[in-house]
Amino acid sequence: MLLIKSKFKIAKRLGAAVFEKTQSQKFALSEARTPAKKGRGGRGDGSDYGRQLLEKQRVRFTYGISERQLANYAEAAFADKNPSESLHRALEMRADSAAYRAGLASTRRAARQAVSHGHITINSKRTKVPSYRVKKGDIIAIREGSRQSPLFAGLAENKAENTRTIPQWLDVDLNLLTVEVKGEPTYNAVETGLDYATVFEFYSR
Repeated sequence: MLLIKSKFKIAKRLGAAVFEKTQSQKFALSEARTPAKKGRGGRGDGSDYGRQLLEKQRVRFTYGISERQLANYAEAAFADKNPSESLHRALEMRADSAAYRAGLASTRRAARQAVSHGHITINSKRTKVPSYRVKKGDIIAIREGSRQSPLFAGLAENKAENTRTIPQWLDVDLNLLTVEVKGEPTYNAVETGLDYATVFEFYSR
């Protein structure tokens, strides 16, 4: 699991969107009061290397994966006819990311822990591998023995308060605590806020 020592410091460098908990008004006000710092890899670094490194790190921390994992995903996606679409699909269709997108956890980190601790099943089989890739037709669910856990007990009751937009490729039933994978995610750089083409530039150096 990727260990993160200071989300605040990382988000100051890479942008609030990399962590759910830094997407707040408090963080935005703090960011506005702090002048951008110059330097290699920082926001003030206008070099190609700095721009590529920054974007690579943004993707890595957004999905909470290691450098090696991202490099492997990028290498596999680069062989596809649409590398950016392929990379986005691989990242979004990880078991932890899909569980997060479906609203089964408040953050990707929480979703990753839920999978790692065996709280999630895929097609009725318990999985402890956050990187497991789901596919169309799969059924993701909270394990029967975990449904009374404080982690999930309020999901059905609080569904009306959940303002998160569920992507169209997932069909969620919070009453049954199940998610059906109806299709595959599509990549839009504006909507995701991530520029995968720049990531490929970094790995192609």
